[in-house]
Amino acid sequence: MKRDRVPAGTKWDAVVGYSRAVRVGQFIHVSGTTGIDGSGRPVAPDPEAQTRQALVNIEAALERLGATMADVVRTRMFVTDIDAWEAVGRAHGEVFGELRPATSMVEVSRLIAPELVVEIEADAVVSES
Repeated sequence: MKRDRVPAGTKWDAVVGYSRAVRVGQFIHVSGTTGIDGSGRPVAPDPEAQTRQALVNIEAALERLGATMADVVRTRMFVTDIDAWEAVGRAHGEVFGELRPATSMVEVSRLIAPELVVEIEADAVVSES
């Protein structure tokens, strides 16, 4: 089966052996995505802003594979402070509204860089083209 990939665009793609997103058939899986902007830095230290940027980054990867946020059926949110759940949830809710994909939010001890406080994965299902 054909496999389409969107690279993360970092030196770590080859080192770690991963892609930002992979589409096989009608299924798209988006790797853990953080609130990094185009300069490679977190947009802000706060969880809500990082959540919004992570979702913008996820949307860009989905679009490159022929999907939209409306195709997302599952997200997983990893946060370094579960007390930030409302801010993270609010940003997630603003994007997904009535779509309401299945989701999880889990506290983790840390992410790959200390300034990152939110990481999100997404799964989407689209019509085969």
